[in-house]
Amino acid sequence: MELDFRKDPSILGRVLDSMAIGFFTVDAGGHFVAWSEGAARITGYDRSEVVGQACTLLEGQNCKGFATLKDMLANPEPCVVDGVCSQECKLLAKDGHEIYIHGNVRVVFNDDGQLAGAVGCFTDLTEFVLANEKITLLEEQTRRRDAFERLVGRSVPMQEVFRRLRLAAQSDVTVFLSGESGTGKELAASAIHSVSDRREMPFIAINCSAIPETLLESELFGHVKGAFTGATRDKVGVFQAAEGGTLFLDEIGDVSPLIQLKLLRVLQEREVRRVGDDQVMKVDVRLVTATNRDLKALIQSGDFREDFYYRIHVFEVHLPALRERKEDIPLLANRFMEELSQIHHQRVTAIARDTLQRMMDYHWPGNVRELRNAIEHAFVTVRGDTITMFDLPSEIRTPRETSAPDARRAEARSARPLAQGAEKPFELNDLTPKQRADREKVLAALNKTDGNKTAAAKLLGISRVTMWKKVRKYGLN
Repeated sequence: MELDFRKDPSILGRVLDSMAIGFFTVDAGGHFVAWSEGAARITGYDRSEVVGQACTLLEGQNCKGFATLKDMLANPEPCVVDGVCSQECKLLAKDGHEIYIHGNVRVVFNDDGQLAGAVGCFTDLTEFVLANEKITLLEEQTRRRDAFERLVGRSVPMQEVFRRLRLAAQSDVTVFLSGESGTGKELAASAIHSVSDRREMPFIAINCSAIPETLLESELFGHVKGAFTGATRDKVGVFQAAEGGTLFLDEIGDVSPLIQLKLLRVLQEREVRRVGDDQVMKVDVRLVTATNRDLKALIQSGDFREDFYYRIHVFEVHLPALRERKEDIPLLANRFMEELSQIHHQRVTAIARDTLQRMMDYHWPGNVRELRNAIEHAFVTVRGDTITMFDLPSEIRTPRETSAPDARRAEARSARPLAQGAEKPFELNDLTPKQRADREKVLAALNKTDGNKTAAAKLLGISRVTMWKKVRKYGLN
């Protein structure tokens, strides 16, 4: 049986109603004339509820087209390409849930060239959009589990670092990064900048200890021509160069009290004065500082200003030493192998089991920087695609022997009996892998509660007595 639309025009209507796509027509005044069953299924609004009503039904959040349907009818030329205007929108269905639709609208003119109305269609993309959002969320969660920008780690201490870095990026406060040399403080500063509202502006990092004291002021604030011998031209300081962005001052503990005083004024007044200049200039810079030194000890010795310390110590993020997160070593090693394979055009994909165990047992005084150097050292000697024990630097390959005086002192300490009732001093190496993992959980809970043991116990679901025992057992006092 052939379908003859000319003899029975209602056939076309029944065909359109059977389709999943929604169809509609509006008159020149913007009122619905027709509304298909597909449109009713998508939106929940029946034909009887729509026909004769204004086309504002299709107005929703973030609309690109439907929200301006009446405007398009009033002035169709600007938004019509080849007679068709593409539409996409998020709107509320009759039952109140959000739906995402996409479609097209064509403006229709009569034989006299007068506007007759418009005909349109739309498809329900809700399931596709929500599924895509879920996939994106899962991918983001997976990425966050192992890395934050260029920082890598799935250990409890590093997850806490990632959390605090995200918090820092959401505000504009001055951030203080602490931790041993080689723990990745500059990467942390860069990560804060990369996810902050200042990410489109400059990120400048300088090492204060690498610049002579006589030149540091000029480097920071700039100078004018003739300010001192050798100043043959005006120079812009890093505060001005980082305008609108982030300035990272590493090794802030090595800065003299005089420079500290001038930095304090910049932070308080938000303005800089170039060396040799009488004028001050306003600056808008987010400051991140870092050091591996004990600033409180420097305050006690008079080498660090207390007022400056509290001005830069607004929000602290502590970068743990590699020996405190050894479970991250395989992850870091794989990341470095991938990076160095591209740099050296050399395919190295694995580490022998005994070699990895030696790396896990090593104390890593140089932290992540030393680990990367060790992997790069292995790229020089490795034969094949697997790093072996012989490819490691000698200080890692061969455990360091204790010198004779150190050995005698260690032997004397071990032979000396403990006083009655005294506890054995805490030693991290005495813990089993399970105990180390438990210690990291307790430490993370204490960090989240700012050292409040009662709150940390509640967070972990244990009693206060158990928390106190763990704190004493793991040397967390």
